[in-house]
Amino acid sequence: MNYSQTNNHFAVNWGGGNIGFTEVSGLSIELEVVPYHNGASPQNAAALMPGHRKFSPIVLKRGVIKSDGDFFHWINTAQLNTIERRDVTISLLNESHEPVVTWRLKNAFPFKLDYSPLNANGSGVVMESLSLAHEGLVVEYL
Repeated sequence: MNYSQTNNHFAVNWGGGNIGFTEVSGLSIELEVVPYHNGASPQNAAALMPGHRKFSPIVLKRGVIKSDGDFFHWINTAQLNTIERRDVTISLLNESHEPVVTWRLKNAFPFKLDYSPLNANGSGVVMESLSLAHEGLVVEYL
């Protein structure tokens, strides 16, 4: 029987430590819409054509763990106009822990590292979020 997959069982291979993530967001592909109007066209409206692909930043979220500064070390590889780039694979897993869908990011690199607020009255987990830019997203249905 075919059924929809749940969104809570996934794995991220990002070239760093093998820690679980609580959330991955930004998995989207968008085409620019380019208006084009031919000066000799009898129509009083522009035709619409697909343009360049645009990829949203991917955001990886996880809890802060003692002695694990992998996110911080990766973003600190930035020197002038260079940074360490990695291919990243995100896999949606079935109940047998096998990939059902994979999203592959090409030449990803971090551009923002963000920490959740600290609150003396709270008891929540401190979260860190790493935003990744990338040069392509390939989706593979297995």
